[in-house]
Amino acid sequence: MAKQIKAKIKLQCPGGQATPAPPVGPALGQHGVNIGQFVQQFNDRTKDTPGLTIPVELTVYADRSFDFVLKSPPAAVLLKQAAGIVVGSGEPNSKKVGTVTPDQVREIAQRKLQDLNASDVEAATRIIEGTARSMGIVVVAPGEEAPEIVEPGAAAETEAETEASQPAT
Repeated sequence: MAKQIKAKIKLQCPGGQATPAPPVGPALGQHGVNIGQFVQQFNDRTKDTPGLTIPVELTVYADRSFDFVLKSPPAAVLLKQAAGIVVGSGEPNSKKVGTVTPDQVREIAQRKLQDLNASDVEAATRIIEGTARSMGIVVVAPGEEAPEIVEPGAAAETEAETEASQPAT
């Protein structure tokens, strides 16, 4: 006889660095899951990706046992890593914050293919390119000229300096 499912929980935890602190502890504690056991198993299975955000789908059963499935990291996290940036653009249509190559996009698409709603790598590549555009990251082929890149923190400083230099009325 199959175990009765009590709950399904979706979390995003840093690979190899999960702790019982929020959001993991409260999410699992309310269902009676042994938090320490989950943290240990999760960290063991993700020790090869330290610090990279890993989505996990946890199934809790009526007898308080659990199973979990690891998913591939979010496309936004992989794109930020490939572009070497910390945050995406607040205004992606006008302020570009980084560049990636088509090869990097294809590699990310292949890594995420099983978790995307795409039938082949080409469709997955288009999905990843769309995510890059919405983050202010430009896909630039080798030999092409990249548009002007604005550092995300620099735009905020410039606006603050402009407001400070104007006399108060």
